[in-house]
Amino acid sequence: MIAAKANAIFQKAIADYKVLNTVEQSFANPIDHDTDPLGHLLYRKCWIDTVQWAYEDIIRDPNIDPKEALALKRKIDASNQDRTDTVEYIDGYFLKQFESIVPSKEATINSESPAWAIDRLSILALKIYHMQVETVRTDASDSHKKACQSKLNVLLEQRQDLSEAIDHLIADIASGHKYMKVYKQMKMYNDDELNPVLRKLKG
Repeated sequence: MIAAKANAIFQKAIADYKVLNTVEQSFANPIDHDTDPLGHLLYRKCWIDTVQWAYEDIIRDPNIDPKEALALKRKIDASNQDRTDTVEYIDGYFLKQFESIVPSKEATINSESPAWAIDRLSILALKIYHMQVETVRTDASDSHKKACQSKLNVLLEQRQDLSEAIDHLIADIASGHKYMKVYKQMKMYNDDELNPVLRKLKG
């Protein structure tokens, strides 16, 4: 099933990142695009999310140098765009997979595409990883660890529910009970023609 594959790849991507555990490390995708295009995209997606998670931690340092914070904000912006692009590539994969499917007359559209649901699954993998770390921190109080364990249990249940929903959605698309219709995100603030500040600088 797609969700199980995604969850396994997300866990691997997070574990691989944590070996060096620095945003300065280079990225190398271990999953070959030609033999496993979906796996390749899923690994890249979670790696982007993992790096951005670290960016978001760093930028919240109240003592961060303003120049460093601005440079980091630029990296977060670029990461957000990369994340969006990768999600759209994943949806492109599914559109290709289902291009020969003729939806039934009663077919309905889902509120989100498969890739955007998988995007939430990737973020959930990171929440689970970091919450689990909190449950075993040696410098944390028992009450803190107990509270985090309770939150972890909820996150694990949420992953199970979301995984089932994703697999059902993909099965429904494959059988013609649902149909895909993908809208580009059309982020305007990165476009020097649509963002008035950037357009002014360009002119």
